[in-house]
Amino acid sequence: LIRAIYDWAQDNNLTPHILVDATQDDVSVPAEFIEDDKIILNIAGGAVADLSLGDDYIAFNARFAGVAREIFVPVSAVRAVYARENGMGIVLPDDPEQADTTSLNVDDPPPADPIPPKGSHLKVIK
Repeated sequence: LIRAIYDWAQDNNLTPHILVDATQDDVSVPAEFIEDDKIILNIAGGAVADLSLGDDYIAFNARFAGVAREIFVPVSAVRAVYARENGMGIVLPDDPEQADTTSLNVDDPPPADPIPPKGSHLKVIK
């Protein structure tokens, strides 16, 4: 999902960002930019070098206040990926094990509507 949102943002001339939980193990980000245990990172092609969007990690080089840094973020620490300009993207679960993995089988009947629709509140005036 992260790679898909990144590609979509880049293709539409938007700026992809990731929200990272900096308390997770193996997160390597500049501590002075962490706020409330989280950091937002711009991962646009023009902002980073050597970007690697792996299945298990995101790694790149970037400058923070003019200082070059190597960034390493396990995918499990990413809480959201979105476009800065419009906020569109996806929020990821804190714990991937708890993600809702239910799906419907195409042969299953559609779920019942819990509240039957009411008649219209509009009246015909002649």
